[in-house]
Amino acid sequence: MERKMEENTARDVETGSEAGGEDALVGNVNKLMVSPPGYTGVPRKGHLVFDACFESGNLGRVDYISEFEFDLFIRPDTCNPRFRVWFNFTVENVRETQRVIFNIVNFSKTKSLYRDGMSPVVKSTSRPKWQRLPAKNVYYYRCPDHRRNYVMSFAFCFDREDDVYQFAYCYPYTYSRLQHYLASLERRNLPYLQREQLGLSVQQRRLDLLTITNSDRQSPEREKKLVFLTARVHPGESPASFVCQGVIDFLVSQHPVAQILRDHVIFKIVPMLNPDGVYLGNYRCSLMGFDLNRHWQDPSPWAHPTLHAVKQLIVQMNQDPRVSLEFYIDVHAHSTMLNGFMYGNVFEDEERVQRQAVFPRLLCQNAPDFSFSNTSFNRDVVKAGTGRRFLGGLLDDTSYCYTLEVSFYSYMTAGSTATVPYTEETYTKLGRNVARTFLDYYKQNNFIKDNRPTHIQSSEATSQTGSGNGKVGIVGRDSSDREKERSVRH
Repeated sequence: MERKMEENTARDVETGSEAGGEDALVGNVNKLMVSPPGYTGVPRKGHLVFDACFESGNLGRVDYISEFEFDLFIRPDTCNPRFRVWFNFTVENVRETQRVIFNIVNFSKTKSLYRDGMSPVVKSTSRPKWQRLPAKNVYYYRCPDHRRNYVMSFAFCFDREDDVYQFAYCYPYTYSRLQHYLASLERRNLPYLQREQLGLSVQQRRLDLLTITNSDRQSPEREKKLVFLTARVHPGESPASFVCQGVIDFLVSQHPVAQILRDHVIFKIVPMLNPDGVYLGNYRCSLMGFDLNRHWQDPSPWAHPTLHAVKQLIVQMNQDPRVSLEFYIDVHAHSTMLNGFMYGNVFEDEERVQRQAVFPRLLCQNAPDFSFSNTSFNRDVVKAGTGRRFLGGLLDDTSYCYTLEVSFYSYMTAGSTATVPYTEETYTKLGRNVARTFLDYYKQNNFIKDNRPTHIQSSEATSQTGSGNGKVGIVGRDSSDREKERSVRH
């Protein structure tokens, strides 16, 4: 396709200033009207207006190619030009039946689920529920016109002139949405839920900590089991927030499984570890350009205050003899793989290797979209600063630290070759299934003995209790399983 090289005459609706240069990538476009080259008259319907100056927005530049085609540039993460993946912007002043091709031309990743059928999500004023674009309208390819960067092109037909259309990499979950959700939980005055401000981000946004447990039912002389869960250390991984909300929704519900868990276990949840990055529309970094999930070993109280506060709390709880910190799970989203799956750590002790595999095996029984075959255990050098790796080395050998990943795109259920695209609801359902799985785990370890109906399928086919010692073994494990658990995978 031959591209016109005329000077771009995109103008800011509010200021009339010229836009489109490289310096425009420092910030988001703000009500940017894109007119044909040389056009000086009154703006017409169909002269598109782009905007990303809103919470979690990201669009740094727009180039006019023709009346049917526009090149769009992702604004890099704040203070870090390496990461250009997340986008989220609106388009208005459209003409009815106007057909366009949008080329997002500066992705920093090479591998992407866009090659496997993934597509952006869209909503509009009159249709406020996000939906995925048809995969047949999306193309992902390396483009010689853009420094051989990878380009994602998608075709779209605007159908309602008065609508404002919004496009995003995946379903957005903003800092404000989280605050509204947590405020609604607080208003319910649940006796087993406590919300507190654990700290503040660099830009003074709340770092929220939820504690969910029924303290009245727990024996004071019995050691308390504790599960710690975090999400959104990487701000563009919005599916993690839906999964996390699913966990919270289930644990505060009146479901009999949730009631049993609250009686026996303390759940500590930090639902948004990087609120500044989420607010700014970054993909991976904080306000100051740090990938926080590489700084667990020595977080700075001024450069990484949210991480510093969470690490301090975990270290403090780990030193409390009245508490047994059993699990740390950090929730992420994955840009190249399908399904939900986990990363765990590598241990020399074979029994510990087996016990670490128990929870993901049980989760596989409860969640049809969770894949044990994609689950791996590694000690990659580049992952040494992650929460999973650092805490896996800090906590004792009865604690298990996992990264829970979920695909940005879709999942396949056992025995099927058809992919099912994730929705906000199915991400949330995975979170509910993660929460339910703790009951299976603790029943199996003889910590919870309760005969009330749980509505969870028996997991006896995949695991059993070791004879006489209360330690958990795995049935059906062969040498290939063991080799896989020892293998080092990214």
